[in-house]
Amino acid sequence: MATRTKLHVYEKLGVRPLINGRSFSTKAGGCPLPSEVLEAMREAGECCVRMDELQAAAGEVIARATGAESGIVTSGAAAALTLGAAACLARLDVNRMNRLPDTSGMPDEFISHRAHRNDYDHAVRAAGARFVEVGFGYYTFAYEVEAAITAQTAALYYQAGADQGVLPLEEYAAIAHRHGLPVLVDAAAEMPPAANLKTLIAAGADLVAFSGGKHIQGPQATGILCGRRDLILSAALQHQDMDVFPETWPLRPLIENGTVVGPPHHGIGRGFKVGKEEIVGLITALELYQRRDFAAERARWIADMESIAAGVRDLPGVSARVQYPQPNGREVPGAVIRIDAAATGANAHAVINALQAGDPPICVFEKFAGSGEIVVFPESLRPGEAAIITRRLCEILEGSK
Repeated sequence: MATRTKLHVYEKLGVRPLINGRSFSTKAGGCPLPSEVLEAMREAGECCVRMDELQAAAGEVIARATGAESGIVTSGAAAALTLGAAACLARLDVNRMNRLPDTSGMPDEFISHRAHRNDYDHAVRAAGARFVEVGFGYYTFAYEVEAAITAQTAALYYQAGADQGVLPLEEYAAIAHRHGLPVLVDAAAEMPPAANLKTLIAAGADLVAFSGGKHIQGPQATGILCGRRDLILSAALQHQDMDVFPETWPLRPLIENGTVVGPPHHGIGRGFKVGKEEIVGLITALELYQRRDFAAERARWIADMESIAAGVRDLPGVSARVQYPQPNGREVPGAVIRIDAAATGANAHAVINALQAGDPPICVFEKFAGSGEIVVFPESLRPGEAAIITRRLCEILEGSK
């Protein structure tokens, strides 16, 4: 009698696993997790721990990896930005913590280069911050940043990796520090290169938000907030379960030494709870990150992208090339496939929809589809999946004539 194969959990749910050629995209599930991370998460789930102790231990690992004074694990980079903004707004004033996002009567302005505004900075505004833009999209003068600083300024904000029209982080941070103000940096997608884990702190950032579920290959719903010890403490107090009383609070030495007047109530970050399994998974991934062979990884990525480009570029109406690095300098190759709709009978949007409707579904980067280009990124591909993408593209394009 044949042994019945055990159904995968996604099969039980009626959900189809997909091929993620869209990079570490949240909507496509991020990336497959290393076995060591999965095992660490399983082990972490076997028992209970005090979460403040676990975060403190995680902070030590983060500090070693980033060069920061401290850090915490958050439920994604967006949560790290909200918590970082809350820390800059409230500092260690528990009454302010209790009020956020109501910032009436307190400094609440975050200065930002106009070129650094994007939809992700909603995470900063969610804490109660208000942006004050300086400069233009093509250039910003240092005196514009200086002139924007007032008694209402709480912090300066910086988008790592977007260098056009902005001051270098070192110069920007120096201005902030002359005025006693912190700099919060969004670096969610700034690895590779791996060196960015340390370069932003070294350049003067007071708080940096990283994604845990991208190149670090931690759980998708994790992030890192690292930086100054006092600001990390503020973020932690606005993040953790504060169902406590002064007389029995494990952190009551903070009251005794005058750091805080008492424990705050549940803070603005309470809804960003991160579990013990995710914290351990992220820290395991971060420790593995220090030992990864990035040169071999990049070579494998380039080989996958070249195989896709070579497999489709001879189709009528199709041209393909490998772009490396990306226009913004990211050290990731991409297979750029240009489709002539008149020659192929299908435009880029139709091809993307066909890829998503197939079995298995395939997700690709669709930002440039309006101009006829499909881009495939390699970071979340498993062995053999580049060949499947090539085959499906050929089937779709040859069948559309």
